[in-house]
Amino acid sequence: MVRIYKATMILACASFLAMGAAAQQAPAPISLTLKRCLELALQNSKDIKVARIQASVADRAAMIGKADFLPNLYIGSGAGYTYGIPETPGGRAPSVFNLTYTEQVFNLPLRGAAKEQQEQAKAQKILLEDARNTVIAGSATGYLELVKVRHSLELLKKQSDSAERILEVTQERANEGFELPMEVTRSQLTKAQVTQKILQLEGREDELETYLRDQMGFTQNQEFDLAADELPGAAEQEGANLVAMAMENNVDIRLAQSNVRAKEFRYKGEKGGFLPTLELVSTYSLLSDYNNYSLYFNHFQKNNFNAGVQVQMPIFSARTKAAVGLADVNLQVAKATLENKKSQVSADVKKKTRHLLEMDAAKEVARLQLQLAQQSVSAVQSQFEEGKTNLRDVERARLDESDRWMAYLDAAFQRQQAQLELLRTAGQLDKVLE
Repeated sequence: MVRIYKATMILACASFLAMGAAAQQAPAPISLTLKRCLELALQNSKDIKVARIQASVADRAAMIGKADFLPNLYIGSGAGYTYGIPETPGGRAPSVFNLTYTEQVFNLPLRGAAKEQQEQAKAQKILLEDARNTVIAGSATGYLELVKVRHSLELLKKQSDSAERILEVTQERANEGFELPMEVTRSQLTKAQVTQKILQLEGREDELETYLRDQMGFTQNQEFDLAADELPGAAEQEGANLVAMAMENNVDIRLAQSNVRAKEFRYKGEKGGFLPTLELVSTYSLLSDYNNYSLYFNHFQKNNFNAGVQVQMPIFSARTKAAVGLADVNLQVAKATLENKKSQVSADVKKKTRHLLEMDAAKEVARLQLQLAQQSVSAVQSQFEEGKTNLRDVERARLDESDRWMAYLDAAFQRQQAQLELLRTAGQLDKVLE
């Protein structure tokens, strides 16, 4: 018996120590506000990191087009065996060493293509802003929904207690012959429905917590508490003001405008293909008599240098005419797309403004229904204290109050979603960070 006691004590101590170690390893919960959650999401978002890389790639691509108008210096060699007149496949004389300098001075088609690439790089930065807005909207929605879910779970646990008490009272009355078996079944159904809702919300809570941890860069075992924040900023502005803001700040419109500018650069550049081009060129070559230059030329010298400009005057170019036509069509398509996008965004802002007003009304209805349910609980409680009603009626009134609370939470969250959508469409989503 003593050995068994000692073994039991050893196991108990080991379990206690293991629990203590686990408690020490578990990080303490972090208190988060909506603003802090969004700041962490913006710092750690993988989507924003990818968008930054894509913007950097676009910048590098634009630099390639611009490089033709900067000094370019090349060194090389054309040394090789020759039989007959010395020349290389490129038409230049074979050389032991050569140095070439080029720089475009006036070439409108190349200039237009380079400006088009630069404008496309700017468009990629707009897409980076869009990725940032997506992170803000997604994280804010997840945060606000998680606040709602956690509050709803608290209400449901109270509902579960009320449903349990109703079931107990109903079973007692049924055993005494004062209730039909159907009432017992109805009470069992109410309790089962509450249990089902709890399980559904616990699953949703786990999904939202996982999503927010990933967005904020937390470990998967990091717990966090949320403040019941409201969205800052004034989304409830005049519809016309929001339309004007959207015309200036909406991401889709800004991308369409950038595309029009890019196509205009390309069109003007291609039209310039009918004009001459001018390029600075310079070449230095070190030749060797090994290639028998003295046999085919009157004079041979090792060091050779040439510098000047190369001008090309187009007389007839079918390619230029076709390129101008294509650039013109692309420009017209871009302008039409921009006008369509403006019409769509204007209509979308007005629609979402109306939807926000509807959500305001729905939230007010839910608030009044909740207030009525709370007043009903007070009335039934007073009747119970006076002996005019029973405990089951009190608990049913509390169940109804809890349902109204959850309906109010849903209405408030839907209103917040509508506000976020309106802010994003109007290009004012940064107000959430204020």
